Amino acid sequence: MALRKSPDNKGAAASAGKSTRKSNTSKEELLKFYREMLLIRRFEEKAGQLYGMGLIGGFCHLYIGQEAVVVGLEAAAEDGDKRITSYRDHGHMLASGMDPKGVMAELTGREGGLSKGKGGSMHMFSKEKHFYGGHGIVGAQVPLGAGLAFADKYKGNGRVTFTYFGDGAANQGQVYETYNMAELWNLPVVFVIENNQYAMGTSMKRSTKSTSLWGRGVAYGIKGEAVDGMDVLAVKAAGERAVEACRAGEGPYILEINTYRYRGHSMSDPAKYRSREEVQKMREERDAIEHVRELLLQGNHATDDDLKAIDREIKVIVNEAAEYAKESPEPDLSELWTDIYA
Repeated sequence: MALRKSPDNKGAAASAGKSTRKSNTSKEELLKFYREMLLIRRFEEKAGQLYGMGLIGGFCHLYIGQEAVVVGLEAAAEDGDKRITSYRDHGHMLASGMDPKGVMAELTGREGGLSKGKGGSMHMFSKEKHFYGGHGIVGAQVPLGAGLAFADKYKGNGRVTFTYFGDGAANQGQVYETYNMAELWNLPVVFVIENNQYAMGTSMKRSTKSTSLWGRGVAYGIKGEAVDGMDVLAVKAAGERAVEACRAGEGPYILEINTYRYRGHSMSDPAKYRSREEVQKMREERDAIEHVRELLLQGNHATDDDLKAIDREIKVIVNEAAEYAKESPEPDLSELWTDIYA
């Protein structure tokens, strides 16, 4: 069974320098990527503000910096494909087409939220969008994702499940139990390792000897590759290879997508384990949104004014979502007795 590896598997932080690779994608697709990544970025910035104002309680994990991962993979997905992820899930919800108003209202615990205000930041679901939740237990979603893929194989419907988890969760035992079962049963699941280099606050260099996370699937015969997660076009291309293999009945596929989060692990994390200079360097030289912006400008697909207008439109959408979240009432106490097992 052939295995793939990208030319550079040293991580996003180690591969600094702006990409000069020319894009052969269409103007429409580039603009779509730009809008979707910018929506996630502005939404998360607003969520951070609301958290600071005390309107969002509990934990809140922002996706700022990692936008290209989920936008690129959603571009490789088809209607009916499923996705399941961890607690850093707002970007996944928006990329899968969930209403920003419903997402923001859920963050603030309001009745208008997508989980009726009872799930909060870490536990949102949408049957309509085939989004099977953010999950608060580290690595818990990995076997659940394999279960979703098992159901699709049983039904023979040609669907694929994207199972997202981080570099920290990649050290959990249930991940490898799931790898074994997924390969044994040839499940149509794409295991997506969002390697943002620091897990919950410890550098990959300090936490693990085998830094090729996708390569751990080799022991099970699972195909995989490392991907530049700061390049949405590279992510989309890798996603297409992965889903093609899964739909062809070639079993699971592992994508280790090397990305970088600009904020701490959660809103309560000061991120003192890395320097401000490192973060600033990534923002200036490797930002995924700026990369697409440059492609649009260099290819004469859009002017600076065009892109500023898109930013203004996105800010209106995000501000409306925030206002909706503030105005939506809190759930009635009777909701404590709904949507429960017993």
